[in-house]
Amino acid sequence: MRIPPHYEKPSWQRFFAGMVIGALLSWSVFLFIYGVNQDKQSLRIKEQQNDIAELKRDKQIYQEDYKKLNKENQQKITVQAIEIKLTNGERFHLKQFMNESIELSVKKDLSNLIAKDLESVSLSVPLIERTIENKLFHIEDRTYKLEVTKIVITPNVYIEVKISFAK
Repeated sequence: MRIPPHYEKPSWQRFFAGMVIGALLSWSVFLFIYGVNQDKQSLRIKEQQNDIAELKRDKQIYQEDYKKLNKENQQKITVQAIEIKLTNGERFHLKQFMNESIELSVKKDLSNLIAKDLESVSLSVPLIERTIENKLFHIEDRTYKLEVTKIVITPNVYIEVKISFAK
């Protein structure tokens, strides 16, 4: 048995040529459509990567702001500094050095209030007053005592005191 010689007939030659041309055309159409879809997909992936990078940056900025606000709120809730003001030092002819010395001594006594929360400091106002008023100062053979006139409790505690002779 032998293979029939179809390649010699023109109708069969046209048929096989049509199949080859059709296969090449369909393959080129397939590659074109696949390439267009791949371009669209790669553009979409690139856009999504850009969006993800932008969202990560935004997230990082928001987290930093959140941490900063938390830190600020934490500082607002605790005592940051103590300020003492001697109101009538000139009346007793005390020198500026003596005024500052008295203020520094009172600050030193109240230094344990720094970094405490405002609620506990506000509850201990009578103790703060007694601490200041029970302390005596010996300056140039005279004894002085302090009297609290004003206390303002914020993150910076402000205390006004008057000086007088101790009895």
